[in-house]
Amino acid sequence: MRELTCIVCPRGCHLTVTEDLKVTGAACPRGERYAVAEMTDPRRTVTTSVYIEKGDVAMLSVKTSEAVPKACIEKVLEEAGALKLTAPVQVGQVLIRKVAGTQANLVATRKVREVRCE
Repeated sequence: MRELTCIVCPRGCHLTVTEDLKVTGAACPRGERYAVAEMTDPRRTVTTSVYIEKGDVAMLSVKTSEAVPKACIEKVLEEAGALKLTAPVQVGQVLIRKVAGTQANLVATRKVREVRCE
């Protein structure tokens, strides 16, 4: 048996999940789906920052376009850390397709303008 707190809505139901995936404590069907998914295939959206050259900022915030398996998070972060970016970058721009072999893309979450020294 495992206890979880549902994160799908602000209610934060306290859930109990048995070995045969029976869920108690969910106030709605979404909580039950969350608990089963968390027990069978836990996933997370990964957010981080990467260095960018010649931009109006030194770091660019990025995230995966969808949740990835928890087992892939370290590889996602490794690939993000190895990026060599140069401004300009647009919000939503895909930086790595199918990051870490997942179905998710790594995308920019902000715009970075190029700074030219003349």
